[in-house]
Amino acid sequence: MKTEIISGIVDVADVDDFIKMLSEVAKKHHATIQVLDADKVAGVEHLRFAIKRAMRAVHEGRNIAKDLGMEILLYASGKRQIERAMEMGVHSGKNNVAIIVIGDDIAGASVKLRGIIHEAPVLDYTEYKKEKLIKTFDITEAEIRAVGEDKIPELVLERVALLDVMK
Repeated sequence: MKTEIISGIVDVADVDDFIKMLSEVAKKHHATIQVLDADKVAGVEHLRFAIKRAMRAVHEGRNIAKDLGMEILLYASGKRQIERAMEMGVHSGKNNVAIIVIGDDIAGASVKLRGIIHEAPVLDYTEYKKEKLIKTFDITEAEIRAVGEDKIPELVLERVALLDVMK
């Protein structure tokens, strides 16, 4: 299966309507689509790692969620509970987003999704994201002192990897 990550800015008037639209695009193009708050993503490597882990869990029958998109969200959030993982989703208003598209033929879905967002490089780890990542992934001051503030993305990857251990 092919995977594409699209990043940018989208204004969400109604979260339920936005999710419904994504679901319709996914269904029409036989794809899995998951959207995340890019402000809570530590970079493209974070997403690729979560995608790989989620796909492996589904393949091996170790998945928590019933669908791949939700399993990706669980891994990306480093949380076992779907409700807590949903905190990495979009909200009403302006959102920096990462949209993950997975399928055998994702070109049509990708074109449609690019039509609804203003593409922008919002995935990179920046100082702006530091506090959000610390809070989202429950990173402690002791961890930061041990590895340094520049290693926060690596601590996030550790949380993703630990999800397998917590299962």
